[in-house]
Amino acid sequence: MKSKFKNACVLLSALCIISCNNSDTTDTAGADSVKNNTTNMDTTANKMQPDATSAVTLFDGKSLSGWHGFNKSGEIKNWAIEDGAMVCLGAAKDAEGGDLVSDKQYGNFELSWEWKISKGGNSGVMYHVIENAKYKSPYETGPEYQMVDDIGFPEKLEDWQKTGADYAMYSANEKKKVKPVGEWNTSKIIFNNGHVEHWLNGEKIVDFEASGDDWKKKRTEGKWKDFPDYGSAKTGGIALQDHGNKAWFKNITIKEL
Repeated sequence: MKSKFKNACVLLSALCIISCNNSDTTDTAGADSVKNNTTNMDTTANKMQPDATSAVTLFDGKSLSGWHGFNKSGEIKNWAIEDGAMVCLGAAKDAEGGDLVSDKQYGNFELSWEWKISKGGNSGVMYHVIENAKYKSPYETGPEYQMVDDIGFPEKLEDWQKTGADYAMYSANEKKKVKPVGEWNTSKIIFNNGHVEHWLNGEKIVDFEASGDDWKKKRTEGKWKDFPDYGSAKTGGIALQDHGNKAWFKNITIKEL
């Protein structure tokens, strides 16, 4: 009897141990399952979160939504949409009266766009533009990436007036390769805490520090000496210039830095 009782106790103990082990395995598997599910949920949530540094389009290819006339509201009559491009019709007199400005303002950014210009034409893209009744044009406050027919423009151009230049401040370097009139060019402006770069067709052609000693000297002694607010703003609108000539813009995107 004692032997049978002893064997029964041993068997019962073994069953208890097996049961406990199975319970531990189940608990561990359950914990791992919860952990894995949580990880998957976190990964899915991260994928659903918008990337704050992603480029966004400033032109939908169909309308002038997101833009308005400089210091104006209401209908825009001197720009149109043609074949998915935003087109300046060249209705303005000289460089005043017809510029477009983005509804949103930007500080540090990377702005990219494609463009072409009419024969003998002149246009540009400006940034950190401030709108106020005391200003007649965006160029009074906003630095400009120059776009012009370097060859066919009817007047003699200085280097600082030619395509890709930071207009009246910094000329493009020897890497500049502009396409013939009527062909699309790709341009980019990077402004990051005062460091400025101009790119044209995949090459960096201008590189400088805004507000550095050289910049200040050019600013106070050159064309902008009579425009006290030029380049002073660090946040403002993006402007497309109507200089009285036809110009085309498309694939306009911006990434905030």
